[in-house]
Amino acid sequence: MKVILLKDVKKQGKKDQIIEVSDGYAKNYLIKNNLAVPVTKRSKEVLDFAIEKRELEEEKLVNSLNEIKKKLENKEMVFKVKTGKDDKVFGVVSTKQISDEFKKWGYDIDKKMIKTDEALASLGTYEVQVVLHKKVSFKIKVVLRK
Repeated sequence: MKVILLKDVKKQGKKDQIIEVSDGYAKNYLIKNNLAVPVTKRSKEVLDFAIEKRELEEEKLVNSLNEIKKKLENKEMVFKVKTGKDDKVFGVVSTKQISDEFKKWGYDIDKKMIKTDEALASLGTYEVQVVLHKKVSFKIKVVLRK
């Protein structure tokens, strides 16, 4: 029996995938537990509509994130830090601090979206990667000064 998965099912497939399973497994487990629906002309139409709608929403999201990228791409973020011997910063400038600075600028960018190659622990300029979406990322300069 062919079914359309409504959720990810371990060792069977991902959501919205059409798979072939035995009749008993489909009726007694997948359909009964609302994990799948039988493939019919109507269920196939609903699936196609849902996928198309999701793709349009994804495209809108990517476009809005690209606008944010254009505004922030070549900006410089400056942090005044206290230093000790050899211009070493007391502590480090963390992704949380960078995220908080973005919030001050009016952008809600989570600290998990900010990637640093090295610890921001001494004076200087660093390039930090900001990944807003798997299709939208950019670099911003972070400057540490006395």
